[in-house]
Amino acid sequence: MVVRSIEKLKASNIRITPQRYAVLEYLIEAHSHPTADEIYRSLVERFPNISVATVYNNLRLFTKIGFVEEMTYGDGSSRFDFASTQHYHAICENCGKIEDIYYPGLDDVAEVTHNLTGFTVTRHRMEVYGICPECQEKLDVVKN
Repeated sequence: MVVRSIEKLKASNIRITPQRYAVLEYLIEAHSHPTADEIYRSLVERFPNISVATVYNNLRLFTKIGFVEEMTYGDGSSRFDFASTQHYHAICENCGKIEDIYYPGLDDVAEVTHNLTGFTVTRHRMEVYGICPECQEKLDVVKN
């Protein structure tokens, strides 16, 4: 996945700096929908000269070229998701954990929307909110 993404960057004449590579690699391998600050904290030991601005600039670039989806929420935070395939998200209302949902039954959402409304769909996202298993377990312990 990293190699294919790097090839796409090179084909677009985007320079591959060690920091850019590290941010992309982190996003691909993390599977955790990190914030820019989380990415920064995970990379600063390996790259002492990296700045939060460098992380944000690379995330902005990756979002612009379609590698990454920026997910914004009501609390003003942005989380970033390497967007290799269309998928959706289950979000814990207690701890904020985000899990990917791959559900082929939703593949035709854009087409159905177009057929029903006439909209030309440029993008879509779906979020399902609830309580994750870990938080359910903690809440059960508190109740008992």
